[in-house]
Amino acid sequence: MRAPAFTKRVPAGDNREREVCDHCGFVDYVNPRIVVGVVCTWEDQYLLCRRAIEPRRGFWTFPAGFLEQGESPEEGAAREAAEEAGADVIVGALIGIYSIPRIGQVQMMFEGQLRSPDVVAGEESLEVRLLPWSGIPWDDLAFLSVSAALRHHHQIRGRPEFPAFRVTLGG
Repeated sequence: MRAPAFTKRVPAGDNREREVCDHCGFVDYVNPRIVVGVVCTWEDQYLLCRRAIEPRRGFWTFPAGFLEQGESPEEGAAREAAEEAGADVIVGALIGIYSIPRIGQVQMMFEGQLRSPDVVAGEESLEVRLLPWSGIPWDDLAFLSVSAALRHHHQIRGRPEFPAFRVTLGG
């Protein structure tokens, strides 16, 4: 059995360069990855996690991460909340879809209601906190999508007539 050898070229019937196996013609499609997250609240407080991993270690975010094979976006958001903050959350409506082409991600952020204020830092978090809106460390948020989703959630919270926000960040 020969080891695969790939060359970047435009496969038949396609319109862009892809990695194509020189032996069998297999096309290695590299497509965006889906990130799911949940803006969790308990009464008038927001759950934030200080990242224990790169990128942006030490900065704040809400629970989010890559969607796993075989789970729905809502299931993935709930799993991330449990893994990063020990949070039991009811995942609600979609807040927004954030497309970030330069890093190959599509991020789907949901609103969520904590079933309990009892949270604890998971392996990917240095610490977790429930903070009022006025206590959110805006200058220390990890990503632009975190800031955008928090602000959008704050604007539409409790107003079901507003649709999810869709935006491309960073071209």
